[in-house]
Amino acid sequence: MTRAFLGLGSNIGDKAAMLDAAVARLAAWPGIRLTARSADYRTPPWGDTDQDWFLNAAVAVETDLTPHELLEACLAIETALGRVRERRWGPRVIDIDVLSYEGAEVSDERLVLPHRYVRERAFVLVPLNEIAPDLVIGGETVRDALAKLDARGIERHT
Repeated sequence: MTRAFLGLGSNIGDKAAMLDAAVARLAAWPGIRLTARSADYRTPPWGDTDQDWFLNAAVAVETDLTPHELLEACLAIETALGRVRERRWGPRVIDIDVLSYEGAEVSDERLVLPHRYVRERAFVLVPLNEIAPDLVIGGETVRDALAKLDARGIERHT
């Protein structure tokens, strides 16, 4: 089994319920075992800022899927939960990103690992820091990468 980390986000409808549904489907997927889940965090939109706020979370999994099979599982779960891709960085009912896959560096038209923006996005690093502060991505720990970013506006959701 290989350790991987996923980032989740939602900003349409019942955001918390959508994150819970995505995590439940991930945990039930053959070849994926959920090992940790962060709290949910209320975050401002990033990129395309003319949209509602997000809930974001991170999960750690152990998997015997390849990186591409894990991506396909995430995409299938997004589709099953009603994800429609209308515009880049736009509103979404659910988003599941493969952030890191232990020992893998991938760069092709379908997948880049580690995720190319993980160290630039506080909304990803805040929940990831909760479950894996010492995870090294791109030569630095999640904790150190987060310390370089402005995390104002990100709040633990209750």
